Order: sequence, then structure tokens, then C-alpha cells
Amino acid sequence: MTRKDYVFTSESVSEGHPDKLCDRISDAVLDAFLTEEPEARVACETFATTNQVVIGGEVGLSDQDKLKDYMGRVEDIARACIKDIGYEQEKFHHATCGISNFLHEQSAHIAQGVDAKEGKDEGAGDQGIMFGFATNETEALMPAPIQYAHAVLRRLAEVRKDGTEPTLRPDAKSQISLRYVDGKPVEVTSIVLSTQHALETQTSADIRDIVEPYIREVLPEGLITADTKWWVNPTGIFVIGGPDGDAGLTGRKIIVDTYGGAAPHGGGAFSGKDPTKVDRSAAYAARYLAKNVVAAGIAEKCTIQLSYAIGVARPLSIYADLHGTGEVDPAAVERAVDQAMDLTPRGIREHLQLNKPIYERTAAYGHFGREPDADGGFSWERTDLAEALRRAV
Repeated sequence: MTRKDYVFTSESVSEGHPDKLCDRISDAVLDAFLTEEPEARVACETFATTNQVVIGGEVGLSDQDKLKDYMGRVEDIARACIKDIGYEQEKFHHATCGISNFLHEQSAHIAQGVDAKEGKDEGAGDQGIMFGFATNETEALMPAPIQYAHAVLRRLAEVRKDGTEPTLRPDAKSQISLRYVDGKPVEVTSIVLSTQHALETQTSADIRDIVEPYIREVLPEGLITADTKWWVNPTGIFVIGGPDGDAGLTGRKIIVDTYGGAAPHGGGAFSGKDPTKVDRSAAYAARYLAKNVVAAGIAEKCTIQLSYAIGVARPLSIYADLHGTGEVDPAAVERAVDQAMDLTPRGIREHLQLNKPIYERTAAYGHFGREPDADGGFSWERTDLAEALRRAV
């Protein structure tokens, strides 16, 4: 029996968090290569620490001369990301930090399993399992704790960058605990917000005075009550932040990137990977399918799992869980999603139009629960498959 009454917590981290800075650089490199060639192969990893950024991994373009040219642009791409995020600290500054680029050409042994050949469909870029999830507890069909944790940090980044709050700095974390009654969120029991700031004279109370109005602005009315506990910069001064305070690495915030722990995760990270990598593209497809199941009214909650083998085009399995909220057999949903969408790596890329430079924007504040963009960004958040799925079940 699914629990109906409980408290659940999710966290988010800002674009200035060291791991998110690394995700941003990796995805910006990916976008640069996809701008040159939609079928570019990229697996880019970034590491950041005090005054140093290290970039490595594998990339591939059909034109080797252009590949060399784009390799030379990586440093400028990284510095532009760091500048936009807002790092101008003595020990981590966009203009002066060291940038080491160790990207190299993609392994031919990986390519042979992925590339389409005569009589053989393009295979998956790796083995793995991917999950997608949706729930009707928010308009975005996302779990409320992670959706609101992201919203808080996005709003604080906006007022930091536009100069409204000049003493806020890029590194920040949020955490929202929500009480559920009969399966629906009814009350925020606690709010945790830690944000880097400019002045050592600023106290936790000073920072709360700055951030509380924005937190109240973005959380739905009525969720914050007189009983809500606030923990704002609970350790006190937070002036040293970003990679100078803690090292960062691409792909370490996979729960922040997805559903805040409210749904399973297959384990694969997204950032820096081109869409032939099913770690990314099939996770987007699974979210797309789960969201359309819920949007169609087939269930209030839906989890979709897909599994793949390297070099094999078709998914090895499709699994649906409606969490006891559906009016149909989950097996019918499994058949319907398989019929509604080509779930081969190429089929996913074509259906969702993933061979575009649309990934840098995904690197912070979640890959899911965002509005689809006119240029194809967040295409996996569309609900255009809902009617077909409703008919199919």
C-alpha cells in the first residue's frame, strides 16, 4: 500500500555550485560541437578547484580540421560560462583561473557499436537503465519538493544577476520539506537555504532578511505556515564558495537533475553527453512518456523504465508503474508507449529533435519540469503524445 501521509524532502543547488559549474561547462562544449555538426559525438567531463578547471573526455566530428579548430575554442567556452555564472573571486576568476583542455578524439571501439552500418541500425551508446517520472501534484507534473527547491534558487539567481541583491554570490543550496496528506502536498515543514554572500559582517539573520521575500514569492500561497522552520545559512558566514571552497565535477548531482529522490534513477549522468548516449536521451524519452501518461489522465503518477545494451538499437525492456493511481493495467501502458514512439536511439533523437545545441540551459535547476522552448529546448516536456496514449489504452 502506497503511503498517503508523510513528509518528503528534496534539495537543489544553484548554477554557481561547483558541480553545476562543471555541468555547465561540459554542456556548453557539447552545444558548440552540435552547432558545427548535429551528429557530433561528445562525452565531456569537467573538474574545478581553486583557480583551476580541467576538461577532458572524447569528442568527434566528421571533419578532422574542424575538430582541431573546435578543440581550440574550449578555453573560451569555459571562461564565458564562469563569467556568466558570476565568479570574480580572488581564487576563482573567469579571467585568471587556469584552464586545461585534455579532450581527444572519440574511441573507435565505442564508435563501432554506436554508428549505423549497412544492414544494422544505430546502436545505443552504452548499456544502462533509465527512468522517467511524472505526478499531477504540480502544474509541471513534477514532484513538488524538487520543483519548489529549484524555483527558489532560480529566483535568487535572477535578483543576484540583475543587481537587485548585490551582496548575494553564485554558490547556493536549497532544501524543501513538504508534508503530504492523502498523497497531496499541504504544508512546508522546513526550508533550508545556504547562499554565498559578499560580506563577512553579514549574519544568518541578515541573509534571511534578503532571501525570505523571494522564497515566499515563489512558493505557492498557503504552503508556508507559522509552523514552518527556517534554516538560513545555519553555519553562519559563507563568503568563500564555489570551486575555491569545494571541488566540482560533472555529473555528481544526478538526483538534483531529475526528481529529487521521489523516483528511481538509473545512475547515469546527463551533462556533457551527446544524445546518442542513452543515459541522456532515453532518460528524456522516459520522462516524456511518463509525463504524457499523466497528462492524458491515465494515472496520477507514472514511472517508466527503459533498458539498453551497447550497440543494440531496441530497448531490452519497457516497464511502467502507475503507483496504484491508474485505471488501466500497467502492461497496457507499456504496449502503448512502445507503439507511440520509436525508442531506438535514433528514433528518440528524431522524435524529440535532440541533435541541437539545446543543452547548456539544462545544466542548472533541473532537466525536467521546465517549459518547452520555441527552438526545441526541453522538447521532452511537451504533452503532445497524451491523446495518442489515451486512445491506445
